[in-house]
Amino acid sequence: MRDDANAEDATLGRIETEVALLMRLGEATRRATGTAEHRVLDRAAYVILRHLAGAGPQNVSALAAKLNLDGSTVTRQVSAMQRDGLIARAPDPADGRGTVISPTPAGLQRMAAVRAARTRLYGDILAAWSPDDRENLADLLHRLNEALESRTRRR
Repeated sequence: MRDDANAEDATLGRIETEVALLMRLGEATRRATGTAEHRVLDRAAYVILRHLAGAGPQNVSALAAKLNLDGSTVTRQVSAMQRDGLIARAPDPADGRGTVISPTPAGLQRMAAVRAARTRLYGDILAAWSPDDRENLADLLHRLNEALESRTRRR
């Protein structure tokens, strides 16, 4: 039984190391990529725009909850994005006292440019991988993200 526990500890240690490296190398790869498309949005704006494009207009509280961020952090990010013309505010149809945020055409265009650049980059990086391996990676990353999101929601 102890050998099984040691093997499990070793596996979890490898996972921790690989996730730490993934985050560091992912950011380093993004910064080192020479194309301008990767730099037309900062990471926070990209994530917010991706969420709004899929989920539709949201108020800051809902957006903060979905992204597991403090409302004041999201408010600052949204204000900067509004100044840059990436998002627009409109009265909240469910609560006339509040506002909802939605991407502007310019915001969607920039998001699409970053997404396309990232897709090309990962296509290049994973070119030697089989389609099945790429599909498995996508499935496992999705499961990992769901588990991480579930854990942060319980807190």
